[in-house]
Amino acid sequence: MPKLVDHEERRAHIIDALLRSAASGGLHSVTMRSVAVEAGVSVRLVQYYFDTKEQLLLAAMTRLTARMGERVQRRVRASGATDPRGIIEAVLLEAVPTDEESRAFHLIHTEYAVLSVTDPALGGPQFLAAPNEMEAFLAAQLTAAQQAGTAAPQLDPHQEAVVLLAVSAGLGLSVLLGQRTAEAATTVLRYHLGRLFPGQESIRSIT
Repeated sequence: MPKLVDHEERRAHIIDALLRSAASGGLHSVTMRSVAVEAGVSVRLVQYYFDTKEQLLLAAMTRLTARMGERVQRRVRASGATDPRGIIEAVLLEAVPTDEESRAFHLIHTEYAVLSVTDPALGGPQFLAAPNEMEAFLAAQLTAAQQAGTAAPQLDPHQEAVVLLAVSAGLGLSVLLGQRTAEAATTVLRYHLGRLFPGQESIRSIT
């Protein structure tokens, strides 16, 4: 009896091959052929699942974002944080590249964002959905902190959420570039959170 093909498994296998290639050589160097070689399949098979390189890149970003979301959830659980300050800190600490997987995420995500500026097929609402969702999440946590009296009442939760994500992204990039260490970036992040949550202690370090 012929073996049944798990198409979702094959798609995931191809996407993971792209992510490995991009992590080692940069997203700009990825081609349908290089992905096929990395995956150990034919170019025709890659094209069977993805008509264009843009479709493959978008699928890869969707998978990468889902993985990062899982890492964030694990970090929050591991931190034991239940208050807004602790939850926000745990979430943003995941934006600091500290291991191979997080470094790959930030490298590929940054390259993808740059490519999407000149290629409309890579950008749009689908790419922005995750950061917009994170903005809303952080704003909700800041609002909850204000209601609990742990964050300054004059803060604008939405504006502060935008600033937090900008700071987080900038720190992550500075670590990738070697401008500062992950430890130094973490110190800067906690310094900023200390200004938003005066009198509240930082969560314990989670590796």
